[in-house]
Amino acid sequence: MTTLALAASTARRKTALITGASAGLGVEFALQLAAKNMDLVLVARRESRLQSLAARLRQQHNDIQVLCIAADLSAPEAPQHIYAKVRQANIEIDYLINNAGASGPEMLKEPRWKVQEEYLRLMMTSVTELCHLFVPAMQKRSFGRVINVASVAGRIARGGDCHYGPSKAYLVAFSEALALTVSRDGVLVSALCPGFTHTEFHEAGGRLALKEATPGFIWYSAETVVREGLKGLEAGKRIVISGRLYRWLDPILQSVWLRPLALLTQRSART
Repeated sequence: MTTLALAASTARRKTALITGASAGLGVEFALQLAAKNMDLVLVARRESRLQSLAARLRQQHNDIQVLCIAADLSAPEAPQHIYAKVRQANIEIDYLINNAGASGPEMLKEPRWKVQEEYLRLMMTSVTELCHLFVPAMQKRSFGRVINVASVAGRIARGGDCHYGPSKAYLVAFSEALALTVSRDGVLVSALCPGFTHTEFHEAGGRLALKEATPGFIWYSAETVVREGLKGLEAGKRIVISGRLYRWLDPILQSVWLRPLALLTQRSART
């Protein structure tokens, strides 16, 4: 590449694609990345909310470009649909933020397998496919950033959680493996693992009572989670545990000595 071409490539404004961008962490990712002078591709099911967010971002940063794509990532065709829309708009994705997710059905109580399958597609398969589609171009350009939003819930098994936690555990393992695969190509990958976070997640999942019953000090703001996630990504951390409390707890949960005790405590509490 010539010096002139390299300078042009460096000068190009970066673009971030954010899934689950209509609420919660997705909105916060959009706000913080727009503040870094990035163009945005916003993806979610609710197009009206995407358009409202896009209008807000354009008003705050009148020089950025925002493309909204309505897509339900529990549908098998969604990743290809998103990719086609991005290609059609001649956009190169530099930051891929896989944030879409939900609390999901209970694995043993929801009898319809289709519901289970759609949930697993949303939480794992769609993330993997979007990486499959967008990361190779990042490798060719020798620059890329990927955040897969996982959870502290993916760091230890919990009785009664056969979907959410295990799907987040997959994202952690997948992100680590992908990071090791592409780091020499200028692409950084992180699994962002928040704990309890102030978003719409618990209201949408019908778990507002859980939020109200827990102490305030275990909750962190979406602004903190996203800021720490982006900082950890740029530092090359493959797993970013957000929140000081959770960074203190995580080594205990992963300890070969203390992890069995934590699991035993959970089992005792359920008997």
